[in-house]
Amino acid sequence: MTARISLAAVGGFILGIIVMSLITFTGAPELMVIEDESRHSFDETIELVENKAEEKGWEVPNVHMLHEPVRAEGYDVQRVAVIELCQPHHAAEILADDRAKVVTSMMPCRISVYETEDDRVIVSRMNTRMMAEMFGGTVAEVMSAATEEVEAVLAAVLGD
Repeated sequence: MTARISLAAVGGFILGIIVMSLITFTGAPELMVIEDESRHSFDETIELVENKAEEKGWEVPNVHMLHEPVRAEGYDVQRVAVIELCQPHHAAEILADDRAKVVTSMMPCRISVYETEDDRVIVSRMNTRMMAEMFGGTVAEVMSAATEEVEAVLAAVLGD
């Protein structure tokens, strides 16, 4: 009798792991990336993100037009831009803490603007709010604050 109960417990545990793995595997992309449709054109969306970010005290070190080198090699792809956003105060907090430097590979913050085949313009970014919670400490504090500010920039763009 106890062997059956033990076997059932182990089986339930294994089944639980399998179910959670499937949920995580199928749901992770939607949890890790946030997408919104812009009502503006591709170029207008980029310009608005740059302007609104700068108005809110952020710098825009670079805008990478990812489609350009790909098209130059003969591929037919829609336009894609990655806008880098940097807020020196937030960056300084991360760079001053050796334990927080683990996230420097995600610096500066990045927003993607891309066109779809059905002529929509999408604004995409990592779900840094969720990621911040996983790190704790300085990283969580800084990423949470930065996320709020970036989302305010995007609300000003997407809400227009």
